[in-house]
Amino acid sequence: MTGKVFLHIGLPKTGTTYLQKALWLNKGVLGDAGLLLPGRHQRRHLLASLDILGHSTLSERPGDTDSPWDDLVTESRAWPGDVLITHEFFGSASRRQVRRAVGSFPDAEVHVIVTARAMLDLGISRWQEWVRNGGRKPIDDYPPRKRYDPADEWGWASFDLADVLARWGSVVPHERIHVLPMTPGGPDPTELLTRLLTVVGHAGVAVEMPQQKVNTSLGIVETELLRRINPLLTGFTAPTDRGTWIRGFLAGPQIMATSGERFRPDAETIEELTTRGEQALAMLRTGEYDVVGDLALLEQPDVSDRRHPSEVSDAEQLDSAVRVIAALMVQVRTLTRQRNALRKEMEASGSRVSVARFARGVASKVRKDSPT
Repeated sequence: MTGKVFLHIGLPKTGTTYLQKALWLNKGVLGDAGLLLPGRHQRRHLLASLDILGHSTLSERPGDTDSPWDDLVTESRAWPGDVLITHEFFGSASRRQVRRAVGSFPDAEVHVIVTARAMLDLGISRWQEWVRNGGRKPIDDYPPRKRYDPADEWGWASFDLADVLARWGSVVPHERIHVLPMTPGGPDPTELLTRLLTVVGHAGVAVEMPQQKVNTSLGIVETELLRRINPLLTGFTAPTDRGTWIRGFLAGPQIMATSGERFRPDAETIEELTTRGEQALAMLRTGEYDVVGDLALLEQPDVSDRRHPSEVSDAEQLDSAVRVIAALMVQVRTLTRQRNALRKEMEASGSRVSVARFARGVASKVRKDSPT
């Protein structure tokens, strides 16, 4: 019988990619210590989150999409120890969907883990990430849809901490909701993982840390350039296309090197993000929730010295575009040479070149070379 079930539900852009990479890298050693990450691979948790949210694109995703949430639940129930399920999409679940997720473990003590950062900084980062995934609107028009929709991975429900706490806190006792404040780019990225492992009771496990940097953000110039490119990418509508080719390839560090310059929204947007952030801080200051870390990290930063994306000049974008074109030429030459080498290999063996095999290899190389 399962012991405790920990649901790490986000928020997005709070170190989730690093945490998930580290956890799955250590799936075996954590399992030996009694903590199960159910599923054959990390992607099963993504599919399970879409299942819980009733997402219309679930059936369009690669892999077995029949009942990914139930698959994780079945494996977890058979596990004698504790369980950890992690994906940032869970955070936007409605109260009804939260009841389904928690109710799947009637005999277990369910805990929720929320990694969080200052709302103003998070809102800016979310817009940048949305543009990297094909978004077209200016920063002050984000989120693109204002009404609540649990299946909208870019809406308020996905990253408004106060709203997330209210929905999940309507089902899970507040003392079992663990909030881990963080700030991106800290001196020790492993510290957040240590705190998470402490919450799940496995801080003493010797784990291997990921070496590759993950989720490098674009600077102000590159983000504005990409936002102008996105409307021209009319055929890139599927989530896999946007994730692989826009976010992973075009906006990846090998093609679109980042300046790292941070930016701000306009005064009205700053006010709204600040108000939402203060609502979350007020909830956490009551002491009802388990705050693991420094709550001051969730206080809103001063962004007055940053530029607004509208201040980026055409000359700056032209310079960035020239560098992107040069990088694309290098990649086209590299991939063409790989294709030609494969053709020679196949001809020498008397076989025909498999276009599908080459395409799979290209996509695999994009995923390998780009931070995720």
